[in-house]
Amino acid sequence: MAKHMPRKDIRRIGNERVSILVNLSREAVKEGKDERARRYVELARAVCGKAQTEMPGDFRYCKKCLLPLVPGTNCTVRLTGGKIVSSCSCGNLWRMPYLKEQRK
Repeated sequence: MAKHMPRKDIRRIGNERVSILVNLSREAVKEGKDERARRYVELARAVCGKAQTEMPGDFRYCKKCLLPLVPGTNCTVRLTGGKIVSSCSCGNLWRMPYLKEQRK
């Protein structure tokens, strides 16, 4: 009978695999291979779901088309009226406030 693996080991292995996939997706976007980059993000999300972990905090991707966001390449970032407005090449927009930075 197979032995059960501890939860922390599953999460550690999952995080290692997700970090590899995230780096591969960033490289694929820089090389212009968007479909390959999308596939890497799909796989990373599947691993995160299975290992019950979260995506890395510094990794941004479009929730609509699953393309990793690289400002200046496939994403535009604008600062307007206390908000950060980001738009993907697919047309998806999202806004985040930056009030803490304005107060300083």
